[in-house]
Amino acid sequence: MADTHLPKRARDLPPGLWAAVDAADLVIHAGDWVDAALLDELERRAARLIGVHGNNDGADLRARLPEIARVDVGGMRIAVVHETGPASGRERRCAASFPDCDLLVFGHSHIPWDSEAPGGLRLLNPGSPTDRRRQPYATYLTCELADGRLDAVTLHEVPRQP
Repeated sequence: MADTHLPKRARDLPPGLWAAVDAADLVIHAGDWVDAALLDELERRAARLIGVHGNNDGADLRARLPEIARVDVGGMRIAVVHETGPASGRERRCAASFPDCDLLVFGHSHIPWDSEAPGGLRLLNPGSPTDRRRQPYATYLTCELADGRLDAVTLHEVPRQP
């Protein structure tokens, strides 16, 4: 997930996303939490949490979270960052910035993204589960890792509230 902006954009995460958090072996948050209370709750509920701070995160979150996180999960080299710059040229820039990674998870735009850079770097942006910004739905992603590769990448649409 990314760009949750709690409590400014919503009071809480959608129930389906909380269920995914509870079921996941790893939860990734690509920044713009806004309130440290969400970080506290995710640390409590997630089996493992990787997160970074975003441009809307204050000093409290910046003190607890890096700008870039790197982790090896099941043989897959993953990096997480909030901003990657404009969509134009993103694959090329990210491949140059993260040459030692297999997967880059990012946020900032609130717009889902799934592409592959030259050399095989996969780029994923889950969108935002609370602020759909120019999108038909708010969203988040789930993925499965198998044998060091990414399987079953699923973009979940959050039902609109009446």
